Amino acid sequence: MNLAPRSPLPDPQFPEVSVVIVTWNGLGHLGACLRAVEAQQGVRAEIILVDNASTDGTAEFVGAQFPRVRVVPLRENRGFAGGNNAGAREARGEYVAFLNNDTVADSSWLRALRAGIELTSGFALTTSRIVYAHDPGVIDSAGDGMFRWGGAFKRHHGEPAELASTAVEVFGVCGGACLMPKAVFDDLGGFDDDFFASHEDVDLSYRARLRGYRCRYIPDAIVRHHGSATLGTISTFAVFHGQRNLEWMYLKNTPTSLLLRTLPGHCLYNAAAAAHFARRGLLGTFLRAKGAALAGMPGVLRKRARIQRASTVGAAAIEPHLERRWLATKIREKRFDVRLAEGTR
Repeated sequence: MNLAPRSPLPDPQFPEVSVVIVTWNGLGHLGACLRAVEAQQGVRAEIILVDNASTDGTAEFVGAQFPRVRVVPLRENRGFAGGNNAGAREARGEYVAFLNNDTVADSSWLRALRAGIELTSGFALTTSRIVYAHDPGVIDSAGDGMFRWGGAFKRHHGEPAELASTAVEVFGVCGGACLMPKAVFDDLGGFDDDFFASHEDVDLSYRARLRGYRCRYIPDAIVRHHGSATLGTISTFAVFHGQRNLEWMYLKNTPTSLLLRTLPGHCLYNAAAAAHFARRGLLGTFLRAKGAALAGMPGVLRKRARIQRASTVGAAAIEPHLERRWLATKIREKRFDVRLAEGTR
């Protein structure tokens, strides 16, 4: 490991963008990530690194290599949601960007995301073209989509990068590389700490939709991602949090009329998911997740009441942005993830 000091990004007194990066024992990728953010062009940025109680020497490494990076040390691991909330509270920029610690952003990444913000037409959130570090010709995420039956998916996941070359409105941001005005993030109440990890970005995007905000996918905002370096592509941790949080996200946010119309389909969606995880030997984890979702229902219903009272649009504004072709999309997505985990893509 090269410990020679590097020329840091000038510490701006008034940053335009605060880049929040959460890490937990992610030292192996962190240096490349921070160097790429320091190299951003055309934007005054500050870097806020939230250390989720790492034990791999992260704080010492950053102090020696990146003295201009503001480190927010946490005494416990608060996950992606809680860690990003802690970082956002320290942000001084007009905009706040969220970036995974195992990414390398192109030098024009922030500038492209900021240029996509257009508040007069409601576009308050922008999301990146995230490609795989080992194969930049393949998309990891081109923003988040939402199924009518309550599940979420990564747009163009596993597809050639050229298929995601057009700026379009999407349902929501991928939290691994996105940007929004800090005032909007604060207005939405930030990420839901209870999610810890998984679906917190879809949940935030859904709440943004309910408040009339829109999201734009920016293909020129390119980020290379090592892919599930913390969660693992397929793991009991990822399955548990994903399947628990999916229920909370769906039940918290879906307008009542839409919830009643989609609940039967949501049950079918869950049945298909149960069959998939049973084939992977993870049915027990799937069932534990649904049990945990049920146990958390009193708190979810209280949050739902607050969210629905604060919403400024109803089902008619949400439904056009929901994808109906869920089965083919999820089969393709899951097959790609399995091949990626097995190294046979």
